[in-house]
Amino acid sequence: MKNSEILELSNEDLAARLAEEKAALTKLKFAHAVSAIENPNVIKAARKTIARISTEISARKAAAKNETASEA
Repeated sequence: MKNSEILELSNEDLAARLAEEKAALTKLKFAHAVSAIENPNVIKAARKTIARISTEISARKAAAKNETASEA
């Protein structure tokens, strides 16, 4: 998932996508533990996607917090 796609998602969509990606990563890790998966770089890409989504969620929370602090 590209960063531009992540920026277009709403907060609810980001939270749902993060949960989906974490579940997919867990399944990939389990499949890799049982028998080697064909391309282990898929695990690496999944971790990076989770990190990108988590970073965007954190950035939006910080922006919202700063916005409310400046209004008060």
